[in-house]
Amino acid sequence: MATIVPHLSSPSTYRDQQYQGTRSQLQNELGNSTTIYVGNLSFFTSEEQIYELFQKCGEIKRIIMGLDRIQKTPCGFCFVEYYHHQDAVDCMKYVNGTKLDERIIRTDLDPGFKEGRQFGRGRSGGQVRDEYRQEYDPGRGGWGHIRARQEREREKEQKANYEAITTIPQGASLDYSGRRPTPSNKRGRQEMDSPLASKRVKDEAQNPRFRESDEKSDEEDDMQA
Repeated sequence: MATIVPHLSSPSTYRDQQYQGTRSQLQNELGNSTTIYVGNLSFFTSEEQIYELFQKCGEIKRIIMGLDRIQKTPCGFCFVEYYHHQDAVDCMKYVNGTKLDERIIRTDLDPGFKEGRQFGRGRSGGQVRDEYRQEYDPGRGGWGHIRARQEREREKEQKANYEAITTIPQGASLDYSGRRPTPSNKRGRQEMDSPLASKRVKDEAQNPRFRESDEKSDEEDDMQA
């Protein structure tokens, strides 16, 4: 009998692009499969947590954690193998859509685990879906790779602009390289900054005769010489 709402144990329409068989072969394998694919896991969910949840549907044969191809760290998926097909079907009924580590996980019947499928297929080593994620997700490594790349480019641009401001422009290094403050200017500045020099300037400003007496004494010294 046809139904509007699909059965909870029905597999999704997703098909693994690396599956070598035909569509009919895939349907036959799913009809007898004992393997469940689990997605949308947190990077910090442990194998013990997965075992505790999925053993409620039946005896588990093994759990294969999905790993980053480069860093060999968890990257948000796993495979759960049962001993019996009915246990995998019950898992689809009762575990799919539940919350684990504050995340809504999804399960799907899988034709069977093969060596190599435990590694992420993204260019950066993780899952492909994380390559296009732009929002912040603390459970899956923070920013997606697109946003992380944008942040790196922004920091690189800011660093380049800052270095351009703090460095001497090209062509001006020859004009400034050999310049040093002259000793006379430096000595004159020190003399003007001394207390005696400032007192003399103050006296000259207040009493004009003080300047005249100094000038006469200078002339007398020149005549005696």
